Amino acid sequence: MSEQELIRVEGLSRDYGGGDRVVHALREVSFRAGRGELVAVRGRSGAGKTTLLNLIGGLDRPTSGRVWVAGQEVTAASEKELLRLRRDTIGFVFQSFGLVPILSAAENVGVPMRLAKVPAADREQRVSVLLELVGLGGHAAQRPYEMSGGQQQRVAIARSLANDPALLIADEPTGQLDSETGRAVMDLLRAVVRARGMTALVATHDPTLVELADRVLVLRDGRLVEAAEPVPA
Repeated sequence: MSEQELIRVEGLSRDYGGGDRVVHALREVSFRAGRGELVAVRGRSGAGKTTLLNLIGGLDRPTSGRVWVAGQEVTAASEKELLRLRRDTIGFVFQSFGLVPILSAAENVGVPMRLAKVPAADREQRVSVLLELVGLGGHAAQRPYEMSGGQQQRVAIARSLANDPALLIADEPTGQLDSETGRAVMDLLRAVVRARGMTALVATHDPTLVELADRVLVLRDGRLVEAAEPVPA
């Protein structure tokens, strides 16, 4: 991989089931993404968006093909290596927010740093910085049920940045938000990508994100049918 390249995907396929009932969720997908890019992944439900993100993030294993993230081959990694990759290199944002209900906003953001054994003083300082970054500096003590959907998603974004990942993977991050709140979350994601020089790969139906993206990948029936030119090797 070149220094400009953060993601490389080659011939990636994922099948489920077998025999006459095999489902080809992803078929021979190949692309590259550079450092600092915001890449949107579009397609109808069932097109393979979530499958692609899960394979790149090491949450699933492909039937065939290879994936590299930040120079490490995800598809050849052991479970221990995948845990380290997801802890240190990749941040995840999901449609359902995924916050722990009994924890405050600050405690939710701090969870990845606890797992990484970051010292308490450093952890508290970083949590404060991240909540300010997403516009929630005054909401640190609130629990998810005391917050709006947009605020919960902002907490989830702050949590995904806890260990300063090189790659942010977001699966339909505005799916449960109204259009105005969704636009604000998308603007925030773009601002974070620009400010931190990270790469973001975002699956979405939201036309707002498509407008904000540097590049758009379009999936249809598991195949990549449209994409801009990849970063140079």
